[in-house]
Amino acid sequence: MSNITAPSSLGAVIGDDGTTFSVFSATASGIELCLFDETGEQELRRLPMQRGEDNVHRLTVPDAGAGTRYGYRAWGRYEPDQGLWFDPAKLLVDPYAIELDRPFRHDAHLMHFGEDTTDLVPRAIVIEPSRHQPEPVHFTPGGLIYEVAAKPFTMRHPDVPEAICGTVAALAHPAIIAHLKRIGVSAVELMPITAWIDERHLPSLGLSNGWGYNPIAFMALDPRLVPGGVRELRETVDALHEEGIGVILDLVFNHSGESDRWGTNLSMRGLDNLTYYRHATDQPGNLINDTGCGNTIACDNPVVRRLILDSLRHFVLSAGVDGFRFDLGSILGRDMGGFSRDAALLQEMLADPVLKDRVLIAEPWDIGPGGYQLGNFPPPFLEWNDRARDDIRRHWRGDEHTVGALATVLAGSSDIFSRHGLTNTRSVNFIAAHDGFTLMDLVSYAEKHNEANGEENRDGHNENYSWNNGIEGKTNDAEVLGWRKRDVKGLLSTLFATRGTVMMSAGDEGGRSQGGNNNAYCQDNDITYVDWAALDDRLVEHTAALSAIRARFDGLREQAFFIGNGDVEWLRFDGEPMSVGDWESSQTDTLVMMIATNDALQERTTRLAIAINRSHAPHATRFAAKDDASWQALLGEEAAKPGITPARSVSFHAEIY
Repeated sequence: MSNITAPSSLGAVIGDDGTTFSVFSATASGIELCLFDETGEQELRRLPMQRGEDNVHRLTVPDAGAGTRYGYRAWGRYEPDQGLWFDPAKLLVDPYAIELDRPFRHDAHLMHFGEDTTDLVPRAIVIEPSRHQPEPVHFTPGGLIYEVAAKPFTMRHPDVPEAICGTVAALAHPAIIAHLKRIGVSAVELMPITAWIDERHLPSLGLSNGWGYNPIAFMALDPRLVPGGVRELRETVDALHEEGIGVILDLVFNHSGESDRWGTNLSMRGLDNLTYYRHATDQPGNLINDTGCGNTIACDNPVVRRLILDSLRHFVLSAGVDGFRFDLGSILGRDMGGFSRDAALLQEMLADPVLKDRVLIAEPWDIGPGGYQLGNFPPPFLEWNDRARDDIRRHWRGDEHTVGALATVLAGSSDIFSRHGLTNTRSVNFIAAHDGFTLMDLVSYAEKHNEANGEENRDGHNENYSWNNGIEGKTNDAEVLGWRKRDVKGLLSTLFATRGTVMMSAGDEGGRSQGGNNNAYCQDNDITYVDWAALDDRLVEHTAALSAIRARFDGLREQAFFIGNGDVEWLRFDGEPMSVGDWESSQTDTLVMMIATNDALQERTTRLAIAINRSHAPHATRFAAKDDASWQALLGEEAAKPGITPARSVSFHAEIY
């Protein structure tokens, strides 16, 4: 495969002689450029493009300036069994499109050969990109990442103007920023905002994809979420940066919404299916499905690697973002031999002068052979740690023999991240994320309740390590509600005590519920919209207090593993060291982690004791203090009753001089 020349050689590039349109296809017999009027409704011209030796089809149009709307049509053989899907009746979106004039919408005509799709497909818009030198990154590992879906998070906020509710611009509103600062957010992680299409089974169910994990165009922002395009994203990023909050984009480079063999012809499939997607060896018509979404992006192909790298550079240089989270990130390191931490794309990201200092976060798994790669990404990649998630859940659910696993999570999961001779954790610790239960639902439902998804509750994870505190779902029982609130506070406290980077899902700090739906991707409605009026302010305040504690004691934000030189002690509640019997006993449901740390308030080195009590009874805590020091409880109810860690709670104690 010939190398692509420069990043700017593809897409629509405005120059002195007009706009040059360039698109790659090694297998098309010809490609036409389709130009539309300023409304995008009337197709004005179809112009044949010239193929170069590098398999890039180019054409310079002198009178096509900024604002021009365009698409492509590709000619060639239509032989799906051979991986060839050429159909000139299909209008195709440029893989390098930066802005689109309308969102994608699913329609059966997109899947049928010979049926014209001009009325169904967005037009790309020629724009003059505004590029800037990369800014310093506004995030340091160890902080709080706040996972946000822009529409559900802002749609029901009472102070956000209706005109921008549900958009990325709403995140820059002072009321939203005030909330983020209150709970100590270090960076927002925006769930996908690039252009996506609904899965084909959703329209008949009256449902739509509200999360965006089904992309078509990797660079183009979805007009429903970002109607102002790159400019709107840049303005929002700038507003958050002014408040010290970073922005991380959740991007999907593992599959596309063109789906499986019975899917749609919208962009990459219609231009060069064999280049952009992975196929079974010697079976070009058989799409590999390591993602569970019908296809797998060929991230080992140099053309695809260039597209992905150019997309990342675009978001840094044009929008100023601080980093990226990669959905099903193991796909990025795959070739026909499986996953490799030395894969070309991963190494190119780390070496790229624009990208090498950005925050890079992998969801380190896919469903293909050898797809679970937690701990195996090259540093400085951070990694979502689902083992930590499950171990924390199981411990708080009351599972036996979990105290050792909990301590390992608190210490940064060295059993996972010390591989390859590394001495720092790269763990992103979380208890709930967009996939699965919300934090409140985790303690309110023993079983998933996805009936609203139209699949008879078959979809979504079956084993959630959840519990309901005695009653399934909604209840007015004050005692049950009280225990649930305690559990949420205890889970949040445990999360903020872990070594590594911590992440929480938007609304979990206030007890947001999805009614037990643990796969709410298709609920673009009040099931997923944050009900700001219903958030529990005491839980929000508890989260804010936890963030303040984490900011005060740098030992909680430290990334290096404990080395046993007095930097950590594991104690019982009576202050004595944990014995082998304590670790192994099925009855152990209390644990103290005592760490040496700098105290920013005292401006000196001190000790912080974190006492975790998952039992349903309060327990006294006793720690020996140094001669000139005393212990001070730091948090809420625990501070009101020194020396007591209430039932189902976590207390934080600082050694005060």
